[in-house]
Amino acid sequence: MQRRELLKYLSAFPLAGGAANLSGQPAWASPFTPSAKRDIFKELGVRTFINAAGTYTAMTGSLMHDVVLEAIYDSSKDFCMMDELQDRAGEKIASLVHAEAAVVTSGAFAAMTLGLAGILTGMDLKKVEQLPHLEGTGMKSEVICQKAHEIVYNHALKNTGCKIIYIETIEELEKAINEKTALLHFLNIEADKGKIVHEEWVAIGRKHGIATSIDIAADVPPLSNLWKFNDMGFSFVAISGGKAIRGPQSAGLLMGKKEIIAAARLHMPPRGFNIGRGMKVNKEEVIGMYVALEKYINQDHDKEWKVWEAAVAHIESAVKQVKGVTTNITVPPLGNTTPTLEISWDNATVKLTGKDLQTRLRNATPSIEIGGVRDNSIVVTVWMLKPGQEKIVATRIKEELVKA
Repeated sequence: MQRRELLKYLSAFPLAGGAANLSGQPAWASPFTPSAKRDIFKELGVRTFINAAGTYTAMTGSLMHDVVLEAIYDSSKDFCMMDELQDRAGEKIASLVHAEAAVVTSGAFAAMTLGLAGILTGMDLKKVEQLPHLEGTGMKSEVICQKAHEIVYNHALKNTGCKIIYIETIEELEKAINEKTALLHFLNIEADKGKIVHEEWVAIGRKHGIATSIDIAADVPPLSNLWKFNDMGFSFVAISGGKAIRGPQSAGLLMGKKEIIAAARLHMPPRGFNIGRGMKVNKEEVIGMYVALEKYINQDHDKEWKVWEAAVAHIESAVKQVKGVTTNITVPPLGNTTPTLEISWDNATVKLTGKDLQTRLRNATPSIEIGGVRDNSIVVTVWMLKPGQEKIVATRIKEELVKA
């Protein structure tokens, strides 16, 4: 409809239902009667499980806290303007993470695409419409990344039309920088495998006047990572919201320099002439992400750590009773920094492979998912367990090891 026709059409509605509506409710509203509690997973035939693996996307990330779910439900009852909501929520989030600006995105992958898109186009709407077609536009077209940081998720940067140039040393980086270079991208989880460290990366970007970005998708805990890289000077930081923060699985954060975030938002809904139109977040996700972040920052992390340690100790104590079984507790240094239990066994004593054990735990009731699997070992984490589930995990793993 044309605007004039739409206004004429809508003008008929107040008279159509107003006289008969004596309840004070809108004409379209009907009393809400809660239905009997349904097990939708069971109806659909979808397996649910105890998560002793971690915050994997394929396993639907993490579980939202009740306070987040309440915020999502409450916000679903009213309308608002998306840009205004992103403005206000972004201001609050930025203050929490020590950034100049922030915006809720549809995950860390989208944050990487949008951040680079903002760098390429600035506030030029004509350029926004041209992405991902860079040839002949005058826009830059290359991103430089360390070879050790080459992962499939870097495709988020290619979505803008840019090409990724991989290097290994500072000397190679300096030679690779040219008039086409739009961004220097860093992957935090593989920082120890590259030859150039965070601070050097940022310093070289500043030296050449080139923006720097960092992917920390799943790299909290530790809590300090939420602001560490903003404080360090990265131009933008991308993080998932549906992992340790326990926001909506389809949400994330793009945080960083004010001008980059402002330009990135030109590539986001509600605008529809851009590469980010499909990267939509709804108002409930924006509010859920904000509330989840606020809760995560303010919760007692020392207490949480002790709960994790106790759960790991319980599982370790149970499985070590099995002859031929050994254990090792480690804490990953760069991301997902939680107590992690590796359970190994002597193949001569325990006739079982890690894959066999994984399958037996998965196919039993209750179903349990575990992490890394090798010929004679598995990895178990406890930070996604509900209270008391560590006892079920310990019992089931011990049972299968004893059987074998």
